[in-house]
Amino acid sequence: MAPPVKSTPTRMSSSDHAKWPLASTSWASNKAMLYCCCSRTRRSLCFAFLGASYIGAVSTTANPFYTPAEVAKQATASKAKLIVTQAVYAEKVEQFAKENVHVRIVTIDSPPENYLHFSELTNSDENDIPAVKINPDDVVALPYSSGTTGLPKGVMLTHKGLVTSVAQQVDGENPNLYFHEKDVILCMLPLFHIYSLNSVLLCGLRVGAAILLMQKFEIITLMELVQKYKVTIAPFVPPVVLAVAKCSVVDKYDLSSIRTVMSGAAPMGKELEDAVRAKLPHAKLGQGYGMTEAGPVLSMCLAFAKEPFEIKSGACGTVVRNAEMKIVDPDTGKSLPRNQAGEICIRGCQIMKGTHLYQRPVRIYTLAACQVIISF
Repeated sequence: MAPPVKSTPTRMSSSDHAKWPLASTSWASNKAMLYCCCSRTRRSLCFAFLGASYIGAVSTTANPFYTPAEVAKQATASKAKLIVTQAVYAEKVEQFAKENVHVRIVTIDSPPENYLHFSELTNSDENDIPAVKINPDDVVALPYSSGTTGLPKGVMLTHKGLVTSVAQQVDGENPNLYFHEKDVILCMLPLFHIYSLNSVLLCGLRVGAAILLMQKFEIITLMELVQKYKVTIAPFVPPVVLAVAKCSVVDKYDLSSIRTVMSGAAPMGKELEDAVRAKLPHAKLGQGYGMTEAGPVLSMCLAFAKEPFEIKSGACGTVVRNAEMKIVDPDTGKSLPRNQAGEICIRGCQIMKGTHLYQRPVRIYTLAACQVIISF
């Protein structure tokens, strides 16, 4: 396991766009697969994803705490040509690189021998970027998910799908997720997870907000950063919410700048919601529900809207705009009325294009001539 890394915050905003089109060298060519394995939430990973998207490449992200075998398996399945990582994790891809001589390894910090530094990308001449025609249905992201049965699969998210998902959340006169250009959004969650990549990074950039990158979660450091940078949006997961609720020194910090606390990736009970509301009385707290295969957001708390609604504590919100959802009986397929348990069916342009299986070609699933996904 890697040695501890001190959390160093980085403030990022849409004004950093000049560094986005970075994958312009001949060996990071059009339609190449960019594989990102980055240990912490780092600005370089944001640039890698955005730069790859700009030239029509596909990005797949992996948990840096995977074993070398797990990393190699995903890199092989996704046919990665370029791996972006940190030097401390280089040993995890070393054997894979030796067995695949066409693969280039780039580190975002001091590179080991025979590896490239990230500056090889950022210092490239933008005039060398190849002319690329991107189709809205082209895949842009390939996060691996175990949200369905069997082994983890590469979830094929398209340009159109991600644009739709971001628009469903933050666009419009009364957006469901009210971010604006004066917000400071805390990005503490790992960018290899679709929640952070989509609802934090992309939505934040869309509205021109500042994004404060935090490499790892430490409760005291988190409160210090909120107080210092006047964080307004705090995207959390239930374990972080629990840590805040149980922290005995919360009252020693000025957290009054937080206006919204978002929780996702796992359910949060009413008791925990009520406990953290007592700690952060000025913030609106709510939940969303999603899965990678759904692009990822299915529903979101209406308390986050520009013109908010009263919500039920413990609920995960209503279906996102421009999408259709129903609950069906898993045995008969018939739609169910209120308060009946069943399977969720949702359709919309944000849904995945299909899944990429280990050692198999891309397989696209289409149901009834429209994109539909059922949660298991």
